[in-house]
Amino acid sequence: MRRTAALGAAGTLVTGALLAGAISATPATAGERHPASSAEDRGVRTAAARAAAQGINWQDCPADWGLKAPIQCGDVTVPVDYARPGGRTIKIAVDRVRNTGGKDARQGALVYNPGGPGGSGMRFPSRVTDGKPLWKKTAAAYDFVGFDPRGVGHSAAISCVDPQEFVSAPKADPVPGNEADKRAQRKLAKAYADGCAARSGDLLPYLTTPNTARDLDVIRAALGEKKLNYLGVSYGTYLGAVYGTLFPGHVRRMVVDSVVNPSRDKVWYQANLDQDVAFETRWGDWKKWVAKNDATYHIGDTPEKVQAQWEKLRASAKKSPIGGLVGPAELIGFFQQAPYYDSMWAPVAEVWSAYRTGDEKQLIENAGPDLKDTAGNIAAENGNAVYTAVECTDTKWPTDWRTWDRDNTRVHAQAPFMTWANAWMNLPCATWSAKQQRPVEVKSGKGLPPVLLVQSTRDAATPYEGAVELHKRFAGSRLITERDAGSHGVTGLVNPCINDRVDAYLLEGRTDARDVTCAPHATPEPAKASAKTAAKGASDLPVAP
Repeated sequence: MRRTAALGAAGTLVTGALLAGAISATPATAGERHPASSAEDRGVRTAAARAAAQGINWQDCPADWGLKAPIQCGDVTVPVDYARPGGRTIKIAVDRVRNTGGKDARQGALVYNPGGPGGSGMRFPSRVTDGKPLWKKTAAAYDFVGFDPRGVGHSAAISCVDPQEFVSAPKADPVPGNEADKRAQRKLAKAYADGCAARSGDLLPYLTTPNTARDLDVIRAALGEKKLNYLGVSYGTYLGAVYGTLFPGHVRRMVVDSVVNPSRDKVWYQANLDQDVAFETRWGDWKKWVAKNDATYHIGDTPEKVQAQWEKLRASAKKSPIGGLVGPAELIGFFQQAPYYDSMWAPVAEVWSAYRTGDEKQLIENAGPDLKDTAGNIAAENGNAVYTAVECTDTKWPTDWRTWDRDNTRVHAQAPFMTWANAWMNLPCATWSAKQQRPVEVKSGKGLPPVLLVQSTRDAATPYEGAVELHKRFAGSRLITERDAGSHGVTGLVNPCINDRVDAYLLEGRTDARDVTCAPHATPEPAKASAKTAAKGASDLPVAP
């Protein structure tokens, strides 16, 4: 999910009993034994049995989806309301690329979610077709399967506001200067919530993480898989945690990378406040790096000087938006990519450095909207709408503005970079129209195999404590910690200590006898690369909540 602030990623591991060979392609059937405890439980069994019988009609992807052969596309029909499996349905878009190692090497399908909520996983098979070396061994054994979660992209997309209006700029400075600024932001947040209800109200009550987890089980059945192999990053870790709780006996292997804290007390209000503090820490790491490389970027040779230049840039853009488009809100939207991903450290610094020498174009292109990119703007608005809908409906949020004002004022005092931007992003949940649910109590259940958790200690979007919490809740899980690192989405980085263990888990079901701590991956090198090119290349990065 791309937002003014971002969240995590997920993945899981499997037990020794499932170590060897290819898994059976026998589909789930209505005759399997399940605990019957709710209408939703019965509904998902019905939907899965139907999907297993129907399978997926794989074909070349539509030309405008940007997914070329040998990637294939299809869809899976799921109920809008699992308590009424015979009622209204929607289609979930899926795609795949077949395993590269042939029939004898095949271990099934590996299903991916990049995060959000609101992120599309449809580019996941491109890791194979683009020849990403980190995934070569896994691609030999698994079909790579992506999907658009309900509400996203090609899966009954929702909307809350006109996309061109959504990207229009400049927006108001997120940091309020007075009570009038706060009242204006509150009015905008309520208008956004009302827009979601007006444009997408019939689907909002059903856009929840548990329902997406149920969709995931129906996809598993449609793929002809008895058990699920899953890789989730950022919010995808929470989706995996909920799936593992609801369907523990359906998990074969699960890797969760950059883990959302699954505690009911954290989802989602407190999680966002925790995120603000973690972003401030990682923002500080980047400032140190920029200062260390002052000979390249000429921004400041101490973190304090870099911060001073940031505040100067922010104040200048507030007084007179750069190019008429880039104010403080747009600056935060661009600069937050550096605390998110190490791969953006150099590109963001380069854009800033160029601006300081008189080149405004790069900053305007990267931080400002492109009103001509209507398809991209539709996708951005849709992603934000699903993010809001899922987080607002998953759990109950404070409705008293005094609670929000008190908590965000307190956190802003220690973490000013992201706090208020994050607050306004989530404030529609205070006036949300759809009934708000109670989060799933994430825990181990009968049949859940060892899950593999991968986490860096300084992750901004999904603080390290989230991985520790899920590790406690999933018995037999193993945690790989990347110390002194903070890039969001660890499994996509080159670090043999991590990469080799992820391969061993996915290919052999093997984990270490105890948790492992790895040294950090290589620190980014300063570069005079094209920041726009680098930003576009971030399309396969995890999306945060």
